[in-house]
This record gives sequence, C-alpha cells and structure tokens, in this order.
Amino acid sequence: MMGRLRTMLICLLLLPTAVMALTLSEGRQQGRVGETLSGYIAPRAQDADTLALVERINQGRSQQYLMLARQNGLTTEEVARIAGMKLVDRAAAGEYVRGINGQWLQKTP
Repeated sequence: MMGRLRTMLICLLLLPTAVMALTLSEGRQQGRVGETLSGYIAPRAQDADTLALVERINQGRSQQYLMLARQNGLTTEEVARIAGMKLVDRAAAGEYVRGINGQWLQKTP
C-alpha cells in the first residue's frame, strides 16, 4: 500500500506543469483574468499562475493575429482590435471585461 502511494505521488510530481496549469476557462470563471478591447486578456489577479496564463494566452493570440493579418493585408493591431471587440461581446455572464474607460465590468446575463 505504501509503495503504491509513493508511486502515485512520484507520477503526480512528474506530470508536466502545463497539465496542472490554470486554464483560460478557469481564469475567466474565477475572475482572475478578463477580456479587453485590445484583443488580449489582462490579469485581474497578480499571482504567478494568473500571470503565467496571461503570458501564455497572449503569446498564442499574438501569433494568430500576425498570421491573420498577413493573410488579410491588415496590421496585427487591426486584427487584434477586431478580435477584442468580438471577445468582449461574447464574454459569458459573470466574466469580466475591461471597458473603453479602462474599468473592469462584470458581464450580466
């Protein structure tokens, strides 16, 4: 029994960090991040997991925006702004978005 427990603990410790990392969905639901009109998420909490999530998601979005910009003859900023408007509009009830005034608002149903 002790050997099994030890093996399980070792396996758990060896899991890649990404598997145990905060997801975008969790960050949104917990109010730790919110969508912005810039097309990128912003942290509402300043803990390491939240900041790592923001970095990871925004890096991926930046790459996607660059690809879409090249395909459509737009700037990356234009693509990001278009995406930002859609992402803010599509945010679910209870999730946070940052308005044009820079203030966080919680979406209502």
